[in-house]
Amino acid sequence: MQYRTLGHSGTVVSTQCLGTMTFGAESDETASGEVLTAFVERGGTFVDTADVYSGGASEEILGRWIASHPTDARQLVVATKGRFPMGDGPNDVGLSRRHLRDALHASLRRLDVEHIDLYQMHAWDALTPVEETLAFLDEAVVAGKISYYGFSNYLGWQLTKAVHVARSHHWSPPVTLQPQYNLLVRDIEHEVVPAALDAGLGLLPWSPLAGGWLSGKYERDVPPTGATRLGENPARGMEAWDARNADARTWRVIDAVRDVAESRGVTMSQVALAWLASRPAVTSVIIGARTRDQLTDNLAAADLRLTEDELGRLTDASAPSVDDYPYGAAGVAQRSRTIAGGR
Repeated sequence: MQYRTLGHSGTVVSTQCLGTMTFGAESDETASGEVLTAFVERGGTFVDTADVYSGGASEEILGRWIASHPTDARQLVVATKGRFPMGDGPNDVGLSRRHLRDALHASLRRLDVEHIDLYQMHAWDALTPVEETLAFLDEAVVAGKISYYGFSNYLGWQLTKAVHVARSHHWSPPVTLQPQYNLLVRDIEHEVVPAALDAGLGLLPWSPLAGGWLSGKYERDVPPTGATRLGENPARGMEAWDARNADARTWRVIDAVRDVAESRGVTMSQVALAWLASRPAVTSVIIGARTRDQLTDNLAAADLRLTEDELGRLTDASAPSVDDYPYGAAGVAQRSRTIAGGR
């Protein structure tokens, strides 16, 4: 296992983060505990959850494991999130001071801890002034209830606005952003990645295998049958499959991943994870595993070092499809500091 600092903070985390969205749903407590133990045994130190995962059950399972494994959990850095509904009331959702106060206290109770290492805003809230949210988070840091805070699913302008509002008030700054990012979903490179680099924030990519597509589990023009990871709603899942299957870029990327994997004698999942870990601003890649075997396969990616040629092949094959200026090659060249006359 490799380690990096958590964004611009001084806290060190493993370059792979165990995501626990399946805990309490697809994985019962016994299976979840086995995955947690195996992750820590392999040097994993970073675990991500959220209050809405399995209606709070994920946090509770993680909390009980921490309580029963005090030695193993000593180096664990725990991240959770708040923002989405955990009740039916009008104030049971959002990033208001009131909701975050209740959500944070509830997460502390379910995790059975006195403070949370990284508290993340699960999504932007258009109804709450960013100043209200950031003031609460700064107070939570000062009170010792959280060590750091970060965001998830923010756009580039939202991230930059929050960073500069915090600076202008001399409040504790954010340290991380958790976006969807993988070889099939690279649109964040247009605005979000540059914003994170500018602010010194670490990226914590979720869905690094694109719902299983990058593991090689799907075949061209062969609709999956039975339960899939494409969505809780089978119809929505099939729509997602139809759209990706019809996109030539999907299979170009998958073919490139397969070629690199076969040439190195590793799995496609390991190649996709290793590519993502090499990207600018990435601190830790969030992996999800329902079984020890899945976890073992994913963890092997931490030791995989792709060559510059392999990285280039994957990057070229998966290039984002947006070419209109100011994006695309012309915009990238103009913004590059290495291009002569690029002012």
